[in-house]
Amino acid sequence: MTPPPARRRRGAGVTTPRHNLPRRGAVRRAQTITTYGVGSLIAVDNESFVVAGLDGAHESWLLDEAPIIHEHRLARVLGVQHFRLPPASNDDSKDGIRVRRFPLWHSCPRCDALQHVRGFNPPPGKNICTDCEEDLVPSRFVVACEHGHLDDFPYWKWAHRGNRADGASGHCGGELRLRTSGRTASLRSVLISCTCGVPEVSMEGAFRRSALADLKVPCSGRRPWLKDAPAETCDQPPRTLQRGSSAVWSPVLKSALSIPPWSDGLADRLAGRWDTLREYAADPSKLEIYLKGAFPNEDIPTDAVLALIEAEDQEDPDPDGSSIGQNHRYLALRRQEYERLCAGNAEADQDRRQQFVCEPPSGDSAPLLPTGVTTPMLVKRLREVRALKAFSRVTAPDSNVEVHESALSLRPTIWLPAMEVHGEGVFLRLDDDRLERWAAATAVVTRVDRIRANHERLLRERASDPAQVPDSPAEPRMVLLHTLAHALINEWSLDAGYPAASLRERLYADETMAGLLIYTATSDSAGSLGGVVAQGEPTRLAQALRSAVHRAQWCSADPLCIESEGTGTGSTNLAACHACVMLPETSCEHNNILLDRALLVGTPEEPDLGFFADLLHP
Repeated sequence: MTPPPARRRRGAGVTTPRHNLPRRGAVRRAQTITTYGVGSLIAVDNESFVVAGLDGAHESWLLDEAPIIHEHRLARVLGVQHFRLPPASNDDSKDGIRVRRFPLWHSCPRCDALQHVRGFNPPPGKNICTDCEEDLVPSRFVVACEHGHLDDFPYWKWAHRGNRADGASGHCGGELRLRTSGRTASLRSVLISCTCGVPEVSMEGAFRRSALADLKVPCSGRRPWLKDAPAETCDQPPRTLQRGSSAVWSPVLKSALSIPPWSDGLADRLAGRWDTLREYAADPSKLEIYLKGAFPNEDIPTDAVLALIEAEDQEDPDPDGSSIGQNHRYLALRRQEYERLCAGNAEADQDRRQQFVCEPPSGDSAPLLPTGVTTPMLVKRLREVRALKAFSRVTAPDSNVEVHESALSLRPTIWLPAMEVHGEGVFLRLDDDRLERWAAATAVVTRVDRIRANHERLLRERASDPAQVPDSPAEPRMVLLHTLAHALINEWSLDAGYPAASLRERLYADETMAGLLIYTATSDSAGSLGGVVAQGEPTRLAQALRSAVHRAQWCSADPLCIESEGTGTGSTNLAACHACVMLPETSCEHNNILLDRALLVGTPEEPDLGFFADLLHP
C-alpha cells in the first residue's frame, strides 16, 4: 500500500506546544524528499509556505515519528550516521513536518491592497484582509539566487523605479496596489501602482536576468526556511521567479543499493556500535564477549561482524576522507554495486531478511547472442535508499558539475531525510569486445564528440570557476547505455504494463563498466510483483530488445528528430525527443540529456552507425 501522507504544519513560536499547531495540509510521504523537501515552497489551498529546516528544538521533523533507516555505505559517503523516513500522518500523530509562511507579501483580490501580511492584521489562524474579509493571495513572485537565498519580490522598488529616492527607502507615504487588467495572461496585465501618485507599472520585464541588477537590488542573503538564521553576505545577482517554478527548489539526491555484506540486516542491528566493534576487532575472543553482552537475546556470529569490518576497510577508497572528493567516493560506491550485480547473490532458504537477491535466468541465453547483450541478471529483490543531501535554486543540480548546495540546517546533523524503495529489476551488460569495436568507429566518435562539446559548454556556463570544470561523461558507451535504458523502459511500459514513471534506470558506464539496471522506482506493492524480473528471461528480453530497436528506428518527429544538430538542455542530445526516447524526470538519472537513438539504430545516411543495426537488417 502507498504509505500515508506526511503532515505539514505552520511554524510557531518556542512557547507554542506542538500538539496545538494547526494542520495545514498533506502530501505523499515520498514527496517530502523529491518535491516538498526542506527549503521548498508548498501551496496549501490559498496559502503558501516554505518547509522548515532540521535545526534544534524547532526542527522541521518530529523525530519521535520519523523512523531511522540505515544504509551504511551511503551514510559513510554523505558523512552521517543514519537516515530518517518522513513522519507519516495517522490518528495518533502529534506533529508532522513544520512549515513557515512564505512569501510574506500578499494581496487582497477585492481591494487590491498589496503589502506585508502583517499589514492586513489578520486574526489568529486566518489569512484574510480584515477590511474586506477576503482570503489573501500570496505573491506570485519571489526572488532567489544561485547560492540558495530566497526573499520576497521588491515591489516598492519595482513600482518606484522611476523615482529612486522614494523607491530606495520604501517610505513614500502611499500604499501599493496590485491588479490585473484581464486583457492578456502575460505579465503585461499584472499592474502595480502606489497611492503616492507614481505611474502604474506592469510586471513585464521582471524576469529578465538583469532586471533586479538594473534596480541595484542586491541579494538579501535571507534563508527563511531556517529559524533565526542570520542573513549571509552574497555577491550573486538575484533572479525573479514564479513561486511555483521548479527553479525555486531542486533537490540534490544521492542513492545507493543495499548489497552484501550490508544487505542481510546485521549491519543495521550493529548501528551506533561501530567504533567499539573496531576496538575489539583485533581480539575475536573479546569481540565475542562484547557481542554477547550487548545483544543478550541475539546470536550474532563473530565472524560475520569481522567480515563487515573487513569489507568496510576494503570498500573505502579514502579512509581519511581527505585525498579525494565526495563525487569520487560516490563513484566507488557505484563500482561496488556493479561488481555485485555481475557476481550475483543467491537467495537463501526462508531468509526474508535478505535485501538483495540477484541470480542469472534459468533459460538458455542463446537468443541474446545476436543482440550484443550478455547473460542478464535477475534482481529479484533489491532495496534502494534515496537521501536528500541538500538543494539548489535557479540552477538545477548536475552530477557532473559542482553547483552551490544549500544546507538543510544551520548546524551539521547526524542524519538526513531519506526514503527507501523495495523492488526488483533486471541488470544488463553489453558484450565488451563488440562494444570496444563499435566505440572505436570514426562515425561513432565524431557523433559523440558533438554531444560532448555541447555538454562541456553547458558545464562551463554553469560552473562558478570555469578553470575547474570537470570532463563531460559523454563517451560512446555512456550515451549508448543511456539511450538503450530509455528505449527499454518505454518498451516495457507498453509490454509489461508498468507506467514509465514507475521504472527507473541506474547506469554503470565508464572505462571499466558497461551495464545498466532497470528497476521499479515506486515504494508501493507494485514494485515487487515479479513483472520486471519476468522481462529479463532471455527469450522475452531478446524480443523486447528487437522491438525496442525497431520502435526507435522511427519517431513521429522524423526527419527533424533524426537529423537534429542538437536538442534538449544546452543541445546535449542529438536524435532524441519526447516522441521517441525521453522519459519522465523520475525515471532518468541525467535529466534527459546525453541521448542519441542514432547510436542504437543508425541514420539513413549511416545505417551501420547503430550498435544494434544488425537487428534491423539480419
